[in-house]
Amino acid sequence: QVLPIVVFFSTVMSMLYHVGFMQWLAGKVGRLMQIFMGTTPVESLVAAGNIFVGQIESPLLVQPYLPYITRSELHAIMTAGFSTIAGSVLGAYISFGVSASHLLTASVMSAPASLAASKLFWPETEKPTITLRSGLQTARGESKNLLEAASQGASNSILLVANIAVNLISFLSLLAFLDSALSWVGNLFDYPQLNFENICAYVFMPFSFMMGVDWEDSFTVGGLLGYKTFFNEFVAYERLSKMIHDREKGGSMYINGVKQHMTVRSEVIATYALCGFANFGSLGMVIGGLTSIAPSKKKEIAGGARRAMVAGTEIVTCFTGMLTVPGLEVPCHIFLGNAFNSTDFPDNSTELVECCQQLFTSVENPQEIFPGGNYSLSSWKGCCQILHHSTFHC
Repeated sequence: QVLPIVVFFSTVMSMLYHVGFMQWLAGKVGRLMQIFMGTTPVESLVAAGNIFVGQIESPLLVQPYLPYITRSELHAIMTAGFSTIAGSVLGAYISFGVSASHLLTASVMSAPASLAASKLFWPETEKPTITLRSGLQTARGESKNLLEAASQGASNSILLVANIAVNLISFLSLLAFLDSALSWVGNLFDYPQLNFENICAYVFMPFSFMMGVDWEDSFTVGGLLGYKTFFNEFVAYERLSKMIHDREKGGSMYINGVKQHMTVRSEVIATYALCGFANFGSLGMVIGGLTSIAPSKKKEIAGGARRAMVAGTEIVTCFTGMLTVPGLEVPCHIFLGNAFNSTDFPDNSTELVECCQQLFTSVENPQEIFPGGNYSLSSWKGCCQILHHSTFHC
């Protein structure tokens, strides 16, 4: 269900590239970043291109200028590639159930944020050679007409689709093997719940908390960051989508002591944090791809790629916590009363599901509910109808 979307987006992007729209759009966005951020034309154009295309395709826009760029510019180009995603896989993540608006915002926001983070990691100490003010001459597509461009886009997606499918099969099977092996080792020390996600969660938990994730969700988001870093973002988004669907269906918050889903704010921050190609698999792709494009920069590419990956993963996502604030909270008993006392039955919204979950959870402490008369009978009936809860509660 997911992979055909990649083929479609790849075809559309190829057609837009043929007519010159992508080059024009990337040039305008890059020009704005150049003016407001003071960056050079080459790194600005590549960062803008990464909003729409992948980390290897975007540098092709300025391929003739790559041998003449500085080390700081090269680092900025690689950082932008690690901190953004390609338009061809954007539709795949949306089909998982991840918020389209947040994915689009993350992809656009990461372009200027990557330049800022890159300059913190590797400030410009040289004098840039390419300082054109009128815009760079970008590369054009090789197709002769629009139909050929569509055909080439579809053909080019074969390798991408095969790469995604094979990597998912290999990484998920490898992950299952690691979890089984770690669980076996954990049994020897009376800790059978030991798995790869738990190890990653402990490592990345401080980073997720610094990004603004609630402390009770930091462990879960840390595990997702580990999946993204050591495997790829597809595996992490697949796991995140399960949590989102489980929350929307009103599933139990904990099963056997393991948290099954998070708050909406933590999901939003996780969506931004996972939106990028910063993983060890992409590290090899960047080194190999950029070296083939600019052989004269081979030593600088190999020396700065690891630093660029670090700059493109945690630093960029720290902007998310500052921009994501909790919504205005309304007490659940008031919210449910207003929702179920209306003439029309309310939609199954996120706030409605969370309040109903709180209602069923609080049944363990009835003294907090019934003496004050907080929750009406209509609230109980409505929540039972939405969540299909157990007969005991309803």
